Amino acid sequence: MQNEEGVITELYIPRKCSATNRLITSKDHASVQINVGHLDENGVYTGQFSTFALCGFVRAQRFEVWWPVFYWKARSVYKCLNVSGRC
Repeated sequence: MQNEEGVITELYIPRKCSATNRLITSKDHASVQINVGHLDENGVYTGQFSTFALCGFVRAQRFEVWWPVFYWKARSVYKCLNVSGRC
């Protein structure tokens, strides 16, 4: 919620899981947020990043099972993820 000056007055703003679109509640202590940095064509960090949030349910179901979902999302943002520079 915002006041008349446009300042956010909420004490807690919930996040949504990037894999399941579930709401991550304040009591979900197993949830994590991962920031993946953007790279330019030379592999240098540009100062920008994309954020992925995982709820505790996804982590309990083993992250390896859900990794293709995040890999696909990351590939749509980045041209190349390999350190070697080959895509």
